[in-house]
Amino acid sequence: MPTHPDTPFIAPVSAMPPRVLVADDDAASCRFLCDGLRSLGAQALACGDGMMALQHACAEVFDLLLLDCRMPGAGALQVLTSLRGNPQAGSAECIAVATTAELAPRDRQSLLAAGFTEILLKPCSMADLQRVLMLVQPERSDACVLDDQAALSSSGDTATMLALRRLLREELILLEQELEPLSRDRFGFGERLHRLRSSCGFCGAAALSTQTIWLQQRLSEREATPAALTRFRKTLLTTLQALDR
Repeated sequence: MPTHPDTPFIAPVSAMPPRVLVADDDAASCRFLCDGLRSLGAQALACGDGMMALQHACAEVFDLLLLDCRMPGAGALQVLTSLRGNPQAGSAECIAVATTAELAPRDRQSLLAAGFTEILLKPCSMADLQRVLMLVQPERSDACVLDDQAALSSSGDTATMLALRRLLREELILLEQELEPLSRDRFGFGERLHRLRSSCGFCGAAALSTQTIWLQQRLSEREATPAALTRFRKTLLTTLQALDR
């Protein structure tokens, strides 16, 4: 890591095993998802219906929810809507991914508008599960943190990409310092995230872009919670570490 007199020390980001709630009434799908997540280092809890998933998500803190769109009792949309409406729930601010075997364009828009970060189509692969885990644990892969191919596609050439990444690095250092007071200004924070989202796109900062979009969604509904800010800051620091390599 290069050293500069004005470069702040950034503590390494620890990688704790993410806790994932998998809700699916299809036994084969549930088994594959849980076994796959566990093989990737996650802790997975399985349940077979929507109401049970909601009970677990209210009582416990998970890092990620995988919710099947069609389950007995309540589907993914109903579960997440109830969970987001209960700020006392342990996983009220948890990142959620909807799983489904078929998806119409209008259904995709409804799920994203309801707060799902992504939709996972079944049958899925181990690569798909790895990508989903990166939503909550971006430090698992540098490729997820900084996507050079995407950045080159946006910026046009290596020199421009590197120049934009230097600007992003400066922006992230300042944002990390201002994050706490800025988070109390809902409008100002939203505007700052809007600009950051654009910068992330040009620089191929995939993980931070995902967290920025998710936080924008949360701010459109209410103020940012400590859990949401912690997750965003973790990804911000991970991106800074990648930019300094």
